[in-house]
Amino acid sequence: MNVEQMKQVVREILTHTDLTPCVVGHRGVGKTAGIIQVCREAALRYVPLRLGQMEVGDLVGIPYREGDIMRWSRPSWWPTEKDGPSVVHCDELNRAQQEDTLQAIFQFVEPPAEGQRRALHTHQLDPRHKVVVTINPPDGTYQVATLDRALLDRMVMIYVETDYRCWARYAEKKNFDGEVRQFLAAHNQMLARPGSALDMQMEPSERAWEMVSTLRRHCRFPQDLEMEIYAGIVGNEAATLFLQWCLENRARPLTAEEVLDAWEEVAPRARGQRDDLQAATLNLLITHLQNHPRLSAIQEQSLVNYIDVLPRDLRFGLVKSLLKIPAVAAVLSKDQHDAVIFDAIEQISREAS
Repeated sequence: MNVEQMKQVVREILTHTDLTPCVVGHRGVGKTAGIIQVCREAALRYVPLRLGQMEVGDLVGIPYREGDIMRWSRPSWWPTEKDGPSVVHCDELNRAQQEDTLQAIFQFVEPPAEGQRRALHTHQLDPRHKVVVTINPPDGTYQVATLDRALLDRMVMIYVETDYRCWARYAEKKNFDGEVRQFLAAHNQMLARPGSALDMQMEPSERAWEMVSTLRRHCRFPQDLEMEIYAGIVGNEAATLFLQWCLENRARPLTAEEVLDAWEEVAPRARGQRDDLQAATLNLLITHLQNHPRLSAIQEQSLVNYIDVLPRDLRFGLVKSLLKIPAVAAVLSKDQHDAVIFDAIEQISREAS
């Protein structure tokens, strides 16, 4: 994506989530300038950290004694609760030349766990403050450290590349020299030498899919950028497969909430779902009931109605899984549900014996 698109994506992530965007791009493409512009446009205080020039003490503070307790002074750059909403820009993260500096910042770029605050050693960051990272690609043309998979897995990788049209708009806005602009209009290829392909070899993981889920729930991205954004989290193969699946399954599988809370509306869809979509609904329903096993009278009847429309093999598999949830098993064992449930329970009993 170009710098303008990068700004749009970064702003969406910073203002709607606690995730950490990591902008990857070759020198001079506008990574830092773009982030500064995002902060200015969103009225966010900009706090730069050039990690290539920092040591551990610059990050965690200097230790001092308070009685018999060791404490660490707050670094001068650390945003406090009194400061307005801020963005801490960890610039040149993979230029941190000392291994312990990179290890120290690892905790800080990691998004906070639910209910927790982002932290660095003993210091905790107020939730109004966010973190963004920029790096040059480790393609052999830069003196940078290799970032391990665990660190990459904690950030949303955003790849930004040279784009003449984007640069030309910026150059006109800033009133660059006319002859420079005219020359590059005629010789677009001289704007920047193309570097190596930007690919950090991201791979899917449980944490990565959770980040994708967070972005889809809280952010709105242009459709043409979704592939690039998700590929920066789970990799190209997984992102391609996921978006193809979304496209092919606009008639998506019913959710557990739809089955339990809106049965009358979704009953026709439930009867007509393909087997693969039906299997997905079964998995969603089992997971939901494991976490929320208590059913209202309406939900209880909706569950039984859904079981009743399933093919025999799927009905058997679902009932077998639900009987392992005590509160749900008590519901399914009621006499009034025998007409739907009894056959499956009888088959399970025969298997057990």
